[in-house]
Order: sequence, then structure tokens, then C-alpha cells
Amino acid sequence: MLMSSQGMRILVATKPVDFRKGHDGLAALAQSMLAEDPFTGTIFVFRSKRADRLKILFWDGSGLVMAYKRLEAV
Repeated sequence: MLMSSQGMRILVATKPVDFRKGHDGLAALAQSMLAEDPFTGTIFVFRSKRADRLKILFWDGSGLVMAYKRLEAV
């Protein structure tokens, strides 16, 4: 469960990423390309090439959590 709090940082990657990447691959991208520590509670949002899918990565205090969302047209 993702609970919002004051001071929570959400970073959105503007360039698409390879969606075959898992927890470790996305954490490595956060460190190398965004120069951010993925283990601080910051929420990272990555998008697919077609921009119809999202992967959300964050540290919950005990491990990395990755959520996957497929966006549907309304």
C-alpha cells in the first residue's frame, strides 16, 4: 500500500524505458540516469515506449516495491 505524506518526492522519467527491466534494473536506472538513491522513499515513475504502461518503483522501508499499471482509453 502506498501512503502519501508531506514531503514525499515523486520523480517521473520523461524518456521511455525498457519494460523488461525489473526491480533491480529500474533501481539502477534511478541511480545512474536520474542520480537519485532509490532507497530513500522517493517514488519513481517510468513509462513504456507507447506511453500506455507505467511502472512505479519505491522503497517501503523493508524492500523495493514495483507496481505496474496498464492505461486504458476511456
